Amino acid sequence: MRFQQYAQELLQYQYNQNKIYRQWCDCLNVNIHEATQLNQIPFLPISFFKTNTIICGDGNYDVVFESSGTTQSTKSRHFIKDIQLYIKSFTKGFELFYGDIKNWCIIGLLPSYLQQKKSSLVKMVDELIKISGHEQSGFYLDEHEKLYATLQQLEIQHQKTLLIGVTYALLDFAEQFPMQLSSTTIMETVGMKGRRKEITRDEVHTILKKQFAVEHIHSEYGMSELLSQAYSKSGGRFYCPPWMKVFVRDEDDPLLVKTGGKGALNIIDLANTYSCAFIATDDVGEVFEDGSFTVAGRLDGSDIRGCSLMVI
Repeated sequence: MRFQQYAQELLQYQYNQNKIYRQWCDCLNVNIHEATQLNQIPFLPISFFKTNTIICGDGNYDVVFESSGTTQSTKSRHFIKDIQLYIKSFTKGFELFYGDIKNWCIIGLLPSYLQQKKSSLVKMVDELIKISGHEQSGFYLDEHEKLYATLQQLEIQHQKTLLIGVTYALLDFAEQFPMQLSSTTIMETVGMKGRRKEITRDEVHTILKKQFAVEHIHSEYGMSELLSQAYSKSGGRFYCPPWMKVFVRDEDDPLLVKTGGKGALNIIDLANTYSCAFIATDDVGEVFEDGSFTVAGRLDGSDIRGCSLMVI
């Protein structure tokens, strides 16, 4: 009930303070005072982050996060009014699933993302590295031999280690330097991003488990348009922190939103206080009774039918 109460309060605030979200609600002829259930709240198409400034209030912001993309025109932009809110969200979320950050050595294998100055993923991992305080925590570009030596040393020390990497980079590293890891958690995120042939998450995990002799591969679900992350510790089934919930919408009727089943994914992220907390993503998957979800892929087209997505 607390989640629903906060969501209702945030709906009122964002309708009043976010011009784009208000126009979207009005375009759908939705009276927000009649949206008494979470699945009745209007969800903003994620593509709007590519064409509009999604922000509440006076428009002042601390930083802009951009999605990965080949050209500026295809990138989403998330204007972050309070960077400390993002830091609080991902640190609390991480600790809910993995415990005290200071107990970990955090290693980021994010080669293409390190070259982007406005990556929310890099910001998150960078802060986790700093909080961990471990002398061997850090980023790696394409220094696979150095990374191999570092992981071997950490294994000898039985140091609990998180290797979080872009999927294609982890596969590249695994092919070159297979090893047996017992104190290291492998976490993949983002995907191939055109760097390798697309394969299923199950296939990725099978390869990584074999190359690193581990039982499970972990996954992180996040995006530049969200300030919170969901995590999977096995099999690609993601669990959310308490301030984040996932729904499914019918691909043919985007206004039909359900609390479970298969379809395109809608997300409420209460950490998105000053942008938009109600996002209709382009991902498709399944939501289960316990609130966990899986991701099967992407919609064929990014546009959501109805009201012909406005560009303001």
